[in-house]
Parts: sequence; C-alpha cells; structure tokens
Amino acid sequence: MALQHLPPRWYLIQCKPRQDSRAEENLTRQAFKCYRPTQQVERIQRGRRITSLESLFPGYLFIQLDQINDNWHPIRSTRGVNQLVTFGKQPISVADELIDQLKHRLQNQLSETPKGSITLEPGDRVRINSGTYKELEAIFLSHDGAERIVILLQLLHREQTLSVPISSIEKT
Repeated sequence: MALQHLPPRWYLIQCKPRQDSRAEENLTRQAFKCYRPTQQVERIQRGRRITSLESLFPGYLFIQLDQINDNWHPIRSTRGVNQLVTFGKQPISVADELIDQLKHRLQNQLSETPKGSITLEPGDRVRINSGTYKELEAIFLSHDGAERIVILLQLLHREQTLSVPISSIEKT
C-alpha cells in the first residue's frame, strides 16, 4: 500500500525572546516558507512619535512543512528558534483557513482608514464627549500612541495634562 502524499501544512514555532525576525530570516534562508503576522504600532519615544512593525504574536511564527519531503531537523538548531510547538511529542498543525484569515484581516487593516478620524495640531481646542470629564473643553498637546492623545485641561484653577482616548474628543 503506497503512502498518500499530504499537502504541506502550517505549524507553529516558538522563537527565542525578541528574536522573531531573526528566526524568520534564518528559516527563510534555509528555503522554509514562513509567515510572521505583523502590524504597525505607534509609540512615543523621547517625545517623538515612532511607527514600527511588530509581530502580532510576539515570540511565535508559522512555518509551512511537508511531512515527507522536508527535513525538519535543522529547524531546532536555527538561530532565533526555540522549538516547534507540540502536543505531547507531536507537532500540531494549524489550519490553512486560519492563516488565510490572518492574512486577509491584516491586509484589510492596512487598507482601512480610521472612521471619523480628525487631524489635530498642538494648540487646537477640543471638547471631551464621554467619560468623567464630559463636556469640558481642553487644548490638544500631542499624540500618545495610535489611539490616545494628551490634552491640557483647566481643572480646579490649575492646568492638568491628561491622556485620553482620541475617540472621546471632538475638535471645536
């Protein structure tokens, strides 16, 4: 009886801490097909807004392997790789549909523009439209990541800086 050839399947690899991209690069160099879902993240560093590409699942990446034709042994000793994720001693495959959904969802996120997004410049007057400070007016100071802003609020005869979700303000 001949063995039935199964199509390549996706598996999950656990990477060494903060070495996701290194593991992906080294596995790709060995002709393995890898997928590391990434997303753009905004952060404030030293007072400046920085956009960087980060792993959606830090410490993990997907690899497509053929059970018969691929040599799985070099994977363990690849720089950046910790281990192939297993249950018991068997590697667990990930459904192709899950990988397709991840790719589709991330592609849609890149093409979407935020609904009702407003452009703010330092000094713009804003009104808080939800939460504890609802209906108070403030002055926009800066962005605090992708979804928060820093405002200057006159409260109890003192100026207070406050970080609030950008969705809770409107430009006046």
